[in-house]
Amino acid sequence: MTYHFQNPDQETLFNYIRDSKTIAVVGLSQREETAAYRVSQVMQEAGYTIIPVNPKLAGERVLGQKVYASLQDISVPIDIVDVFRRSEFLPDVARDFIETDARIFWAQLGLENAEAEAILREAGRQQIVMDKCLKVEYQKLQTLNR
Repeated sequence: MTYHFQNPDQETLFNYIRDSKTIAVVGLSQREETAAYRVSQVMQEAGYTIIPVNPKLAGERVLGQKVYASLQDISVPIDIVDVFRRSEFLPDVARDFIETDARIFWAQLGLENAEAEAILREAGRQQIVMDKCLKVEYQKLQTLNR
């Protein structure tokens, strides 16, 4: 039997997006051709604060924002942690996540990991999304609002 994460219902996803202002993007770099860059750019243009997290680029700027080495280095409240790292790295990101006051753990399209889910749930973190694109969900919400 293969693991498949059960996401919250559509309305809950929309509420996560509606109720959020700050998105920390794990794995964001200056490479404009990447999904992480394109998603972050769209969300930034929509008015969200984007905080890049990439240890290799710490101190540099991506999308005009200072890059942090880790989630723990960010001093402002984080609503969504949007993860663009391969599924096998999700448990590491989950461990970092639970050391912050971030509200929503969001793993991008194609990413899910049972160990990461277990780490988050054992820490009492229930707002988890996996294998969903934040930009796609945001655009669905915008279509509804027209």
